[in-house]
Amino acid sequence: MSKFQPAAYSPFHILLHWVIAALILFQLIFGESIEGLKDALRDGGTPDTATAFMGNAHIWVGIAILALTVIRLLVRTVSGVPAPLPASKLQELAAKGAHILLYLLMIGAPVTGLLAWYGGIHTAEEVHEVAKPLFIILIALHVLGALYHQLALKDGSLTRMVTSRARA
Repeated sequence: MSKFQPAAYSPFHILLHWVIAALILFQLIFGESIEGLKDALRDGGTPDTATAFMGNAHIWVGIAILALTVIRLLVRTVSGVPAPLPASKLQELAAKGAHILLYLLMIGAPVTGLLAWYGGIHTAEEVHEVAKPLFIILIALHVLGALYHQLALKDGSLTRMVTSRARA
């Protein structure tokens, strides 16, 4: 990890955060489309254009999430991240745990999806299918935590992922 601790997140780090968030949201909403493609190909048929497009989009968006997450982790390592805002030990532990689990999912979901799709590994498919409800739970906790910090504690936590300006 970088010894450097910036006062604010870099614009690039913020961009990566929101692009990855949007791609994950896409996967959560449209991810089931891969099943239609799998069914059509399994039955030896030709999927219709929409099914083929959305199924392949699921694969490529997953690969993009994986690649951007690796880049994001590299940016964190090289550039550092701002110090956490003051919070109770329980809040710090919950935030750290949620972030670690989110990163594990952002890497694990695409990897298991690729192993299932291209490797035909049934166990990987089963693990991959568990990712969606876990993502939903962790994203909900992440958003609630950010809103709690922003609205109840008024500590500017949410603002840190919107602007690269350091708090005064």
